[in-house]
Amino acid sequence: MSAIFSIAATQAYAQDAAGAASPTESQRPSQWIVTIGGSVEYSPKYEGSKHYTVSGLPSFDFRRLGEPPEQDVPDDNFDLPLFNYKGIEIGPVVGFRNGRSRFDDGRLEGLDRIDWSLDAGVFVQYWPIEDRLRLRVEARQALWNGGGLVADLGADWFQPVMEGVVVSAGPRMTLGNSTFMKQNFGVSATEAANSSFPQFDAGAGVESVGFTVAATYTINPQWSVQLYNRYDRLVSDAADSPITSDVGSRNQNTIGFTINRSFQIGF
Repeated sequence: MSAIFSIAATQAYAQDAAGAASPTESQRPSQWIVTIGGSVEYSPKYEGSKHYTVSGLPSFDFRRLGEPPEQDVPDDNFDLPLFNYKGIEIGPVVGFRNGRSRFDDGRLEGLDRIDWSLDAGVFVQYWPIEDRLRLRVEARQALWNGGGLVADLGADWFQPVMEGVVVSAGPRMTLGNSTFMKQNFGVSATEAANSSFPQFDAGAGVESVGFTVAATYTINPQWSVQLYNRYDRLVSDAADSPITSDVGSRNQNTIGFTINRSFQIGF
């Protein structure tokens, strides 16, 4: 699975101005809660790999002072809600895609190198039950490397289990267009001639189905930590590809840990 930008849910603090003289709205600076953090992940080296590697990813979020923090999950990519109405949010989203080369596995010798890339697109999410049940779709196009279009669909239930601890869980599905599938799972005639793999034509469709679970602990208003696991099972052409079936694995699992720091800034 693509590595993605993980954005962990966190609580932030608000200042109590009761009883103190305050400037007018036009004079008062804009106050924001900014959350920065980082994640360490143990995940497959590339799409369909059976070999794993440790990597790091940054996280970033912001909201106006006084706005309640929104529940989110670690496999959300970085988004900016521009439309919010009755539980529906829409806006741009940016993600990260891993590359692939023979250095990840010597048996990939002869296959074309895949460079890492950022991808960008749009997300839509809907809260049928506020702060409890969320439905989300992301559609993202690779900005370079010709990686094609990918879409992630998911649903999550958020459940407080004790003071400061929230557990979330829900199913996942990833789809890719023909360009995405051919790049990651296809073997062209030229690649087949230069490698040990038979020619394989991977078509558009469902790449994987899976499940994500996470536990977030708010230590105090400034600090929070999160432990998460995402499991995906490659299906259809992604599973039948010789890149997966001969040298890789249909089972793709990501384990991660995130730590976040929240602070207030004004402009």
